[in-house]
Amino acid sequence: MVEHDAFGERERALENEYFRKKDLELIEKMRRAAATEQAQVEMGQKTGLKDPALLKELQDLGFTPDTVALLPLMPMLEVAWAEGEITAAERQQLVRLARSRGIQEGDPADRQLTTWMTERPTYAVFRSATRLTAALLDSGSPSVVGDLSPEALVAYCEEIAAASGGLLGTRFMNVSAEERELLARIASDLKARGT
Repeated sequence: MVEHDAFGERERALENEYFRKKDLELIEKMRRAAATEQAQVEMGQKTGLKDPALLKELQDLGFTPDTVALLPLMPMLEVAWAEGEITAAERQQLVRLARSRGIQEGDPADRQLTTWMTERPTYAVFRSATRLTAALLDSGSPSVVGDLSPEALVAYCEEIAAASGGLLGTRFMNVSAEERELLARIASDLKARGT
């Protein structure tokens, strides 16, 4: 009989431990959901975007309220990666543009930019980011967009493309076919705003 009670106690202890773990998992899941929702609210406030699907897409791409300032730089980053690597001149241009957009050395956005200059984001990330940049331009949020326009972004992309090649008069010299094709697509995507 003592043996039977020991097994019963052991069974109850295991059952209690199982339910305690399940409760902790549920609490953690609820905490993560609340944190995600709060980050989405902050992202909406920072970007001016209201559409929950767009905000979720930003989060799914890895943007946070601290890094969303990088979104307008994504087309430029894509141009820098067009030939398979980022040159020192392109890197310098990207950092200069980031600093002019208020991204300070060592802050989360700067660390993310450094990572993306080292490890190329996927094509899908670049495509989504360009579309989201167009939506951001439509939102007119001064905290992220500032004075940017599609034309200004394309001009910055052209600066990145020319960073390693130099200038000849007003035409860019040594801009590769890949970069030219990408510049045309980005210009078209940004000017098709809101689609």
